[in-house]
Amino acid sequence: MRRRAGAALAVAGALALAGCGGADDGSARLSVGSAYMPQPVSDMAAGFLTITNDGDAADRLTSVSSDVAGQVTVHETVDGAMQEVESLDIPAHGSLVLESGGNHLMFERLKREPKQGQKVSVELRFAHSNPVTVEIPVKPATYRPTTGH
Repeated sequence: MRRRAGAALAVAGALALAGCGGADDGSARLSVGSAYMPQPVSDMAAGFLTITNDGDAADRLTSVSSDVAGQVTVHETVDGAMQEVESLDIPAHGSLVLESGGNHLMFERLKREPKQGQKVSVELRFAHSNPVTVEIPVKPATYRPTTGH
């Protein structure tokens, strides 16, 4: 009986340690928040969100797709000028903020016009981490968040 109890305790301990990966295993740990899309007024739309990395390794946002658009591109804004880029860095223990007037997503060739109150499904792909699917709420065209970005 003691042998079984000892074996069970050893298995439980091994399982607990196996679940402890996360930030200490040298990988990125990504989460997404503060997502929104202002209701589009043309055949293009912008998307904003924050990707937080609680892990020990940096990662990069490399591509984005959505069933609402023919193409979703990643843009950075430098000195007031926006330009498409292949990727944006997400630092270890840091965040990538996509915000109005700064880095952002561009939804091009909209297949339908998302309306305020709806959600748009977006898949974010990264250099090292698994893809993340986000439901982005559509806000009024003039929406400006009071917190976050």
